[in-house]
Parts: sequence; C-alpha cells; structure tokens
Amino acid sequence: MKIEKGSVALIVGVGASEGIGGAIARRAAAEGLHVYLAGRTQAKLDVVVSEIEAAGGKATAIVADTTQTADVKRMFDTAERGAGKPDLVVYNAGNNRFSALTDMSDAFFEDLWRLCAFGGFLVGREMAQRVLPEGEGVRDTQATLIFTGATASMRARPPFTAFASAKAAERALAHGMAREFGKRGLHVGHAVIDGGVDGAQLKSRFAEYLEAKGEDGGLNVDAVAAEYWNLHMQHASTWTLELDLRPYKEEF
Repeated sequence: MKIEKGSVALIVGVGASEGIGGAIARRAAAEGLHVYLAGRTQAKLDVVVSEIEAAGGKATAIVADTTQTADVKRMFDTAERGAGKPDLVVYNAGNNRFSALTDMSDAFFEDLWRLCAFGGFLVGREMAQRVLPEGEGVRDTQATLIFTGATASMRARPPFTAFASAKAAERALAHGMAREFGKRGLHVGHAVIDGGVDGAQLKSRFAEYLEAKGEDGGLNVDAVAAEYWNLHMQHASTWTLELDLRPYKEEF
C-alpha cells in the first residue's frame, strides 16, 4: 500500500506512553501519518503527543469515552476536520480486569462488555459509515481497522470470565466486519495479544511476573506496533484477518 501525503490515523485507547496504544501512535506518526490519539486521560495523551512532536511528527489528543456514541462521532469529526478521514483506525481500548463470578457485580460485567465490545462496535460502525464508498466497488486506496484482542477471547479461564466474554464478543465483531466490508476495501484485522505486555501497566501491577519471564518474556510494545503497521501495509490480495502475537517463551 502506498502512503499518500495527508494520511490520517486514529488510535482509540491510548493510555500510558509505555503501552500498545502509545507505541502504535508513535509508529504511525513516524511513517508520516497525522495521528489522532483518543483516551480518557488528558495528561497521558499529552505525553505521547509531546513524544511524537519532538520526533517531528504530527499528533492531536482527544479526550473521549469510547462507549459513548457522541464521543465516538466527535473523535471522527475532529480528525476529519483537522486532516481528513482516517486511513488507519485501531481499537485498543479494554483493560484486563478480573473477579470471581460469585462476587461479580452487574456493573463489573457490563462495564467490561461496554468497553471491549460495545465501544468496538461504535468505532467500527462509525469508520465503515465514513470511509466506505457508495455502492459495492473497492476503494482506490485501502483503509484499515485493527482490534486489539486477547487470548481470553478464545480460552476463557476464571477469574477472567467477564473479560473473556467481552473480548470474545469483540473478536466476533471483528470477524463479522471483515467478512461484510473486506470486499468493499476495508481491511479489518484482529490481533490476539497472547502473553503479558512489557509495558507500564504490567510493570506497575505485576513486576514480578515480567521479572520471572526474563528478557523478551513479555511482548515488546514497539514490536507489537510494527506488526500492526505491517497489517496496515498488506497487499489487498494477502490480507490477514487474525494475527497471534506471543513471546517465544510463552506456552501455546
């Protein structure tokens, strides 16, 4: 795929700089795209924007709740008014939370579903409505929508049952969208993150886990971002729907 001048990326679910969302944003900006970063915390978004701008890239922060229709529309409106319709959208929202099922509140289960599945639906629908052409023809330039998935979407284990069900719904959404919109030029991919991410969240909560795994025992966020970029750049004759990413030390 040829990257045209003025190409735009929207990365939804950017938190700490040392995370998958931040790494994807930096990679897209380094490739020349104007990157719009959406997340709930202005201070965290500002850090990533500063990093991109310091490296000579273009980035804009958008504070938004991806489970709210109005916020999702505002994200796309902001990008479209500022630089154009996004060529690359990544749905990266959805933190792993756990609880025993018998202790689980209604809100705990519903909140995970809304963040992973419902938010993904809102973003996916908005992108499809905006980038697909009228009729059934294939676009002259391809667009890409990537969902960040998890092993839990295929192997549900307690105490991650709620997270697994939410991620399974998100995976089904990605598969359905790929089959509905692929022939019209929208490449939909689902990246299964199989293992611990060597990023800020795991380091702050489960540092001993990463230490026990040793070097390259956790997924390197920049390496993950490189694989997302590869998905975006794939030739239309060889599109990948689902990609599993796991450290070489991880058990299958």
